[in-house]
Amino acid sequence: MTKRIKILLASPRGFCAGVERAIEIVEKALIKYGPPVYVRHEIVHNKRVVESLRAKGAVFVQELDEIPENSITIFSAHGISESVENEAKGRDLPVIDATCPLVSKVHKEGQFHSSKNREVVLIGHVGHPEVEGTMGRIPGKVHLVSNKDDVSALEISNHIEVAYITQTTLSVDDTRDIIDALKNKFPAIVGPDVKDICYATQNRQQAVYQIIDKIDLLLVVGAQNSSNSNRLKEIGTENNIASYLIDDSTELDPDWLTDISTIGVTAGASAPEELVEELLERIESYAEIDLELVTSNIENVKFKLPQELTSVDIIN
Repeated sequence: MTKRIKILLASPRGFCAGVERAIEIVEKALIKYGPPVYVRHEIVHNKRVVESLRAKGAVFVQELDEIPENSITIFSAHGISESVENEAKGRDLPVIDATCPLVSKVHKEGQFHSSKNREVVLIGHVGHPEVEGTMGRIPGKVHLVSNKDDVSALEISNHIEVAYITQTTLSVDDTRDIIDALKNKFPAIVGPDVKDICYATQNRQQAVYQIIDKIDLLLVVGAQNSSNSNRLKEIGTENNIASYLIDDSTELDPDWLTDISTIGVTAGASAPEELVEELLERIESYAEIDLELVTSNIENVKFKLPQELTSVDIIN
């Protein structure tokens, strides 16, 4: 007798507007200027996306000194520090900035607080490229905190002139306890409205919460170095659901399906929908599936492209 498994497909999932914009920037730059175009760091955290763009002529580098003179240079969606921007200007590299507009907004908030002589606390993950870019955009003192213990250890001389900002790939739920701890320690601290938290991060987590009490297994499609993808998996783990973060369908272990009746499937904000479709096909090779789409929010956000690329058409 063929095994039947119900799959609850969380929506929204996968690409957010910032990721779509960044990928489109690289594709249109390749059409307008011809290959190669050089991209500092992964344009977004996903192997399939990076390999697809590499096949079209994008060259991914770690640092600007790997880029030849006069070559089209694209900064990734995570944003870059002022020193990197100045290095590019010093070499007269023709730059197209694919920084997510929500990340740029955080940069501006931090710069505003610094201009008011406030010490800035950044809530984020150590080593994340967005965090490194943001810290390098704000003049003056920036303190990085990742949890409540970091807040306890925080030493700020002026408890009145202090502000906080957050990494965009953290949700309201991720930051609530840290913000509460900051407000307890520094009652005068100022920070952004919760509406400034990345809509995509919040929506993808909300979609998982909507299915979490109905599933036996959670599969998250996303890169291991993707902050928002890891958080989706953690939601399952925290709710005592067997949860796995996988790059693609090849990482599915059929043993995970043993004694499972309902699977929740979602994808991080950098994961293309084709990876989800391939995962569903792989599960279907082991069992008959009943697929149900569970929608918690409708997303219709679209970010503008840089002006030099608005007239370029992508031909599929």
